[in-house]
Amino acid sequence: MGLFKKFFTNKTTVTIIGVIAGVAVLVGFYTYRVNTSVSPTKIPVAKRDLKATDEITDEDITYVKVNQKFLKNAQVFKANEIKNLIDHYVAVGTSISKGAMFYKSQVVEKKELPNAIFDSIPDGNAIYQLSVDTTKTYANSIFPGDKIHLYLKTTDGNLQVFGRLVENIEVLAVRDSVGNNVFDVTSNGTPSELLFAVDIDMYRLLKIAEYRGLTILPVPINNYGLENQGDTLYSNDDLVELIKQGSVDWR
Repeated sequence: MGLFKKFFTNKTTVTIIGVIAGVAVLVGFYTYRVNTSVSPTKIPVAKRDLKATDEITDEDITYVKVNQKFLKNAQVFKANEIKNLIDHYVAVGTSISKGAMFYKSQVVEKKELPNAIFDSIPDGNAIYQLSVDTTKTYANSIFPGDKIHLYLKTTDGNLQVFGRLVENIEVLAVRDSVGNNVFDVTSNGTPSELLFAVDIDMYRLLKIAEYRGLTILPVPINNYGLENQGDTLYSNDDLVELIKQGSVDWR
């Protein structure tokens, strides 16, 4: 007991203990400040290189810790948002390198992929791509999901023909000249084609009209002013025969 008391009353020993305690406090305070300053948080990153249209699965994801302050303004997926990442797809026009974070602008649902529409074509139907421009889409105001009519504009002898050929078809996609969704951030915003599904006979008829240089115009439903301009007394059957006449492709 006397030795223990003597040890703690020794000035050198007390000084050493004080220095050690002070260093321990400083280390602890420094560690606390670093942790509170850095605030590391776990985020998902790509486990492999992912290219455009690749599906993102659980096996494609690993995790790293980063400074939370860095994530304050970064639009990336965090660990608690993983359900909005798995089973989604890499957007067209981008890719995600191994070890890279998943930016929200790079990840889309399957329905947002350009070719997703081909997965749900009814039997006996085909996708027709109608060439358009900004004027034919009424200043780019035709959207995927809109219902439209297709009108045939041509001549028959001295008669001007403008009649409804197809009714109430749904626009599946509006694409630009390189195949991107016109309304996607990666697009130049200029429409080049409308995509919709029609039965095989109508598909062949539209291709013949295209080959012969006849004009097929999309008309949004309820656009009564345009629909009624120049209508003729041609029935739908008359229009079909007008397209088919002189064609060796119709069998």
